[in-house]
Amino acid sequence: MASSSSGGYVSRYDVFLSFRAETRNKFTDHLYDKLLRAGVFTFRDNDAISRGEDLKPEIERGIRESRASIIVLSKEYATSRWCLDELCVILEQRKERNHFVLPIFYGVDPSDVRKQDGPFKIEVIANTKWTEENVGRWKAALEKVGNMTGEVANGYVLLKF
Repeated sequence: MASSSSGGYVSRYDVFLSFRAETRNKFTDHLYDKLLRAGVFTFRDNDAISRGEDLKPEIERGIRESRASIIVLSKEYATSRWCLDELCVILEQRKERNHFVLPIFYGVDPSDVRKQDGPFKIEVIANTKWTEENVGRWKAALEKVGNMTGEVANGYVLLKF
C-alpha cells in the first residue's frame, strides 16, 4: 500500500505508530502485528531506523512520509519530550496535508489528555527542555488530540481489519 504520492508528498508508510515504551509489550506490539498482517506498512521506531542513524530526524521523516498516524496515549506518554515532539509534528502534518490521525487512549481518560490532568499534567522545569515555549506547544497539542475522536482501550483489544 505504501509508496503513493498525493499533493507532492511521497508516502513510504501507511501509518506512523507513536507510543511510549511502557506500552510496547502490552499493547503496541500486538497492534503493530495486526497492522502488518492486514498489509498496512507501518513505521515503528525500532524497526524503521537503522543502527547509527540520528533518531530525531529519522522519526520526523517517518511521520512526514506516512499517510496516517496512530498515537497510543498512555499514562507515561506525556513524561517524554520525544513523544510530545512527535505529537506536534503529527498534528502539523494533519493541518498541512490532511494526514489522518487516530488517537488510542490506552488506560487513560481522554478528558485527562484534553485538560492535562493526572498523568498529562506537564509543567515548566528550569534548566531543561521543559521550557515555557515547549510546554505551551505540548499543552496545545495534547488539548487538540484530546478533543479528537479516538478509541479507548483498557487492555488488549481485538482489532478488526
